[in-house]
Amino acid sequence: MYLLAYDGGTSLPLGNIIHCFLDALRSLFFYLTAFLASSSLWSHGVHTGTTAEAAQTQYLLGLGIGDVTGPVVETNMMGYASLAQTDTGLHMRQRSRAFVIADPKNPTNRVVFINSDICMGDTGIRRAIVTSLSSLYPGLYTDSNIALVGTHSHAGVGGYLENLLPQLTAFGYVNATASAIIQGTVRAVQQAHDSLAIGTLSVGNSTVLNANINRSPSAYLANPEEERARYEYDHDKDLTVLRFNDNKGNARGLLSFFAVHGTSLYENNTLVSGDNKGMAAYLYESYMEPSSMPGHTKFVAAFAQSNVGDTSPNTLGAFCESPGKPYDGQPCDFKHSTCGNKTQDCHGRGPGFRISDFESNRLIGLAQFSGAQKVMEGSMSPVNGGVRSVHTYLNMANHTFTLLNGTTAQTCPPALGYSFAGGTTDGPGAFDFIQGDNSSNPQNPFWEIVKGAVTPAPPPEQAACHEPKPILLNTGYAHSPYEWSPSTVDIQMFRVGNFVMLIMPGELTTMAGRRMREAIRAKLISSEVLGEDAYVVVAGPANVYAHYVTTREEYGVQRYEGASTIYGAATLEAYIDMYGGLIPYLAVDAKGSPASDPPPPEQISKAISMQKGVIADNAGLFKKFGDVLSDVSGSTYHAGDVVHVQFVGANPRNNLRLEGTFLTVDQLVSGDWKTFRTDSHPSTVYRWNRTSTVLGTSTVDITWTIEEGTPAGTYRIVYHGDSKPLIGSISPFIGISSTFTVG
Repeated sequence: MYLLAYDGGTSLPLGNIIHCFLDALRSLFFYLTAFLASSSLWSHGVHTGTTAEAAQTQYLLGLGIGDVTGPVVETNMMGYASLAQTDTGLHMRQRSRAFVIADPKNPTNRVVFINSDICMGDTGIRRAIVTSLSSLYPGLYTDSNIALVGTHSHAGVGGYLENLLPQLTAFGYVNATASAIIQGTVRAVQQAHDSLAIGTLSVGNSTVLNANINRSPSAYLANPEEERARYEYDHDKDLTVLRFNDNKGNARGLLSFFAVHGTSLYENNTLVSGDNKGMAAYLYESYMEPSSMPGHTKFVAAFAQSNVGDTSPNTLGAFCESPGKPYDGQPCDFKHSTCGNKTQDCHGRGPGFRISDFESNRLIGLAQFSGAQKVMEGSMSPVNGGVRSVHTYLNMANHTFTLLNGTTAQTCPPALGYSFAGGTTDGPGAFDFIQGDNSSNPQNPFWEIVKGAVTPAPPPEQAACHEPKPILLNTGYAHSPYEWSPSTVDIQMFRVGNFVMLIMPGELTTMAGRRMREAIRAKLISSEVLGEDAYVVVAGPANVYAHYVTTREEYGVQRYEGASTIYGAATLEAYIDMYGGLIPYLAVDAKGSPASDPPPPEQISKAISMQKGVIADNAGLFKKFGDVLSDVSGSTYHAGDVVHVQFVGANPRNNLRLEGTFLTVDQLVSGDWKTFRTDSHPSTVYRWNRTSTVLGTSTVDITWTIEEGTPAGTYRIVYHGDSKPLIGSISPFIGISSTFTVG
């Protein structure tokens, strides 16, 4: 999901009316170890192949993890794109998890799947990662075989995307965010490369209930009845797992695919987190290595996104939160997701929304963990065959192609519709924008005036191309100060034996994903590239954020997802045509490279940033950094209790502490203090508060919720900070609470 809200630049001077408009639309935005060491479509049951392990294809397998957490304070968060959602601390660190798979007989045939706890992949970030890895490992890692896939967490740090539109609420480009993602992701791939060893792969799936729903069911119903009748649910409940084994069959890691939005943490959350997929990864890695700190396990568990477009983790449904109104507490309007004809009060509810801020996040993560555990500990099918990748660029603005019935179709220059501003039940819009608004009647005259001042008016041919979408933001024609939306996208596929990954640049809805998988699998088989055991998954949003992909029928309804399908009604067919045309390049004996449009122009050199740096920190009169302002409240605590300490703080933007921590919970063991918990554990929370902008003073609050099973003993809370003087260098410091007992 991606909403627009920002008082930002356009190609025209911004008067007060535009300032008010953009500020008010808070929710209208989105968006050589290898040489030394010398593959079924979505099934509805667990694969139970019985091929002997000895006959299974061996691969070179490498796995790695890297910390990609950007500035956890004073930076807008990515996903809801709400100006009010500026981060104030940390719940759990964001990580990139990298998987390298290579053919030991020809190790240059390899793929790199990067699953990152960021909202979506991005052209600029990926370009930097490819450049770095190509330099470090010449001839091994290229534009073709590196995929950067976001888990679609809406609780991560923003400002890293290359195009202007998704930068607006972050007040431009945030280099610290981008640098952290690049640095941590490259580190993850380096770990994976260094750990390459002979092993095998296997695949299976499981049905996961109570982890997702369809948030646009009225649009789904527009799909043909006979097509819908083939499926039990209006959203996919299958979780696919690719298991990584060593040469003895022991599990080294897993890469899973499941469709659920990263919106378990609501728009009012201001603590950085990997949301439900980051939680699932933590749960599995800590389950396998309970004595290791998060992010420092050898076992790597990645929970990748699939056809996420119309899915939601808010499984209880959407209800009106309208105190004093007769519809308060009632389900939202089915067709438009409104309450009293307005979108603002319609909110989705997760399974634990009445319990705590993070309980829904934990429960949705737990459901994915349990589904993956069931597959990993059950019977799985071996993956057999070669390793191939294919990548090309496609300009989706005015792309003409031929449909299967012989008629010609065309995509459009990017544009967003009125229902885009209506938001979703995960993050509702504002004013008189609602979902499902594709009326040909004149829109609100005020917005008609204002939209023309924000982006250029669409020419008649573009308006006709996007029908029945009424265009609100003509981003395809907005080029100042640089490109607002991408016109060129990455088309990429990975083949690992009979297992094929469709690396998608946008968010496919449930039915769009089903059609995509089915069409590509059928062509893989008819082209004799693979047999009947072909297994196809969708992974995205990856490499570049190209918003949504709906079916034509859903597009006609123009709910949020249809209004956010920026290349028009033919977008899905264009992708099916293009990906299908690249299938011959997945053959083991394929030669050459496919034709490609030019890559998208680089935008970072033009990027504008309005985020100010840290000027200075000040401890305050008669205080020093790390002093305890509010100590532990008791000497003895028990499971379920919350330990809270407040310290004299400094701005955490001074040092992101990548691969480190802003806090530790230490346990006294045989006379020595040992780290028991860090800021990557879900039981801890780090909050920073600016007490005086003029004086540069701040406080840090650290809480630890004591888990069941915590060993009895003596503990303390330690704050790890870094202060910046007005003149001089940034220096580290620590603050230590009084000791306390857990009984």
